[in-house]
Amino acid sequence: MVPRMMKAMLLTGHGGPDKLVLSKNHPVPIVEPNEVLIKVGACGINNTDIWVREGAYGSSDNPDEVASFGDSPLQFPLIQGADIVGTIATCGQDVEPSRHGERVMIDFGIYAGEGEEIPSHDYIGSGRPGGFAEYVAVPAENAHTVESELSDAELATFCCAYITGEHMLRRTRVGKGDRVLVTGASGGVGSGVVQLCRAKGAIPYAIVGAGKEAAVRAIGAEGTVTRGCDNLAEAVATVAGDAEIDVIIDTVVGPVLPDLIEVLKPGGRYATCGAMGGPLVELDMRRIYLKNIEIHGASQGNRTDFAAVRDYALSGAIRPLLAGTYPLSELGRAQEDFGRKDFVGKLVVEVD
Repeated sequence: MVPRMMKAMLLTGHGGPDKLVLSKNHPVPIVEPNEVLIKVGACGINNTDIWVREGAYGSSDNPDEVASFGDSPLQFPLIQGADIVGTIATCGQDVEPSRHGERVMIDFGIYAGEGEEIPSHDYIGSGRPGGFAEYVAVPAENAHTVESELSDAELATFCCAYITGEHMLRRTRVGKGDRVLVTGASGGVGSGVVQLCRAKGAIPYAIVGAGKEAAVRAIGAEGTVTRGCDNLAEAVATVAGDAEIDVIIDTVVGPVLPDLIEVLKPGGRYATCGAMGGPLVELDMRRIYLKNIEIHGASQGNRTDFAAVRDYALSGAIRPLLAGTYPLSELGRAQEDFGRKDFVGKLVVEVD
């Protein structure tokens, strides 16, 4: 029996963790005909959750403007949370009733069409309510059956980070034998990219914070460079044995970008999905065109990327890097811990 009311963590406006308010009496979503209601088991935490809360996306006119991800301003209160794993509790009238009780992993993308390659323009947890609650309604096509011995919390480590990583690797055509330099390699996207590179037969090298080198090598990095080293090009050449870097996957950007471009081989490919190191950079564009560098910006992914990550996860080709779990009521503390970046992998909220 599905209750009428539920616990949900509500984002009440842009700002700090104090804008997250736990409601113990929030209406359970009513499913549309083509939707399913998910009883949430776990939901992963992402940088995007925090940037949306802070309104840190800026605008083309003003990079410091408080602005949200997506096509339009957020409607508060909002339930965030994209990386949802749970069980189907109710099916809409146009959904096959036999799906009731399925264990599912949610593709968080909100798509404007039916094609597999159409990029998502918004996501569950932003454009519509997400998984930081006991229940969430999603389009039935976004709920994908999973049969796995992994826990809900372990499965919830994959979606957003790994799909973003897969999207960048596909855009840059990473394949067997490619040498890939990954920045922010201890974070959710970066650590996912290291594993995905190995699954594709590529050779990943990692830039990480001091003290995390061994942990990142343990998940597949061929070699590591400590962030903030004096000479990045020299350090990368040392760990790569002077082999050329074919691709850079950059989750950090900031002032290190010119050095990264120098490290990349002529004709190399560069992709970025974030700007934790700073969104505004100075770059000599002559280095781009004289080296014939190919640049990609990546935001989330598409249905193809989700399917690839799901298959890798269920086959064991990639493994969950669950760094910690928190109850729903402690989401604010979880986000504060997330911001300290003193872990490798992902933090997850468990909903009981």
